[in-house]
Amino acid sequence: MKKKNRSPLINIDSVIMNKIPFLLLSVFVFSFVSCTLNKAKINNDLKKYFDSAHVDGSFSLLDNRSGSITVYNMKLDTQRVLPASTFKIVNSLIGVQTGKITDENMVIKWDGVERQVPEWNKDLTMKEAFRVSSVPYFQEIARRIGRDTMKLWVDSIQYGNKDISGPIDSFWLNSHLKISPDEQLGLMSKLYFDQLPFQKYAQQMVRDVMLMEDNTLYKLSYKTGLGFDEKNNAIGWVVGWIEENRHVYFFVTLVKSPDKNIDMKTVRMNITKGILKELGFFKGEM
Repeated sequence: MKKKNRSPLINIDSVIMNKIPFLLLSVFVFSFVSCTLNKAKINNDLKKYFDSAHVDGSFSLLDNRSGSITVYNMKLDTQRVLPASTFKIVNSLIGVQTGKITDENMVIKWDGVERQVPEWNKDLTMKEAFRVSSVPYFQEIARRIGRDTMKLWVDSIQYGNKDISGPIDSFWLNSHLKISPDEQLGLMSKLYFDQLPFQKYAQQMVRDVMLMEDNTLYKLSYKTGLGFDEKNNAIGWVVGWIEENRHVYFFVTLVKSPDKNIDMKTVRMNITKGILKELGFFKGEM
């Protein structure tokens, strides 16, 4: 039996020929989410989670079974900001699609530069780099992908404002590229259901590395992000989904604070898990 090539190089001609259908699909899905947001249930009770941490922010939840959406702070939910490390989701998809990431065990050697995050200062596999959100690892992946190919795929999935200007290895951190929480919500749904214009293998691999908690009650998959906007506000993200009783719910948390010294890693997860717990999750009953 002929062995299947799990991650072939990109066929640019094929992508260009199929780009219009991909764009139409992307526009449809994002338009669907945006239209559904007009009918969203606004839950202002969730404000207390942000207030208790002295931050601004938004939260949205899509129940795939019913199609209902719950939103706190619609204004921020539809406002675009830098994606920070949540872009590693798309960077990974493009990397696998183009063969720049062979599999989750692909190692990139540490360059010997000591950085503030100790977990980054060693050789890392793709899976390890994704979980510790290694900026250097995915900067190297972006350089290997190259600007033209990166732009092609960012355009094809209609990712936020699609602006990848600036250095190829940091455009997701410099506030040129921006995406809104409601757009992130649509992206999570499409990734989960293999509705993005990438190989199913690529989408499955990214879903696998996003799985952070797996037990008999629930499965929790997510990617975090941390950066600073043009006004030097700290921006924190948690984007992903939770599965209980074979049902999936997609969620996006955005946290914004003028405090540059905020412990954003703790705050964004406390808010996300606190809200999910209040909504009834983590008990295996949803």
